[in-house]
Amino acid sequence: MAGNPRFSLATVVLDCPDAHALADFYRRLLGWEVTCSEPDWVLVRDPEGGTGLSFQSEPGYRPPVWPDEPGEQQKMLHLDIRVDDLYAAEAYAIAAGARRAGSQPQDDVRVLLDPAGHPLCLFLP
Repeated sequence: MAGNPRFSLATVVLDCPDAHALADFYRRLLGWEVTCSEPDWVLVRDPEGGTGLSFQSEPGYRPPVWPDEPGEQQKMLHLDIRVDDLYAAEAYAIAAGARRAGSQPQDDVRVLLDPAGHPLCLFLP
């Protein structure tokens, strides 16, 4: 074999009950643009480049429980989002449709749940 094939992560896909609604939340939250939209799938990207976020409608979607509880739907991933002002970012995210998780394990991180229930962590650099 002459060498390894090249791999490049293009997007992370989040399953949800409504791809368009969740894409709109992240579009507003991150200031990104919708670059592709289909009936059950939407891609948003940072205008400055980098890995995108995609959203796929799944009729049987069950939101994860945070923090994890035995016997409940477990999260498969969460998003870490760097912010420059933790309090302002939390207020903005909540106004955009997120909700604060009941468990906050660190003072310098805010755990929020997006409209589909995916955990996301806001943190300072």
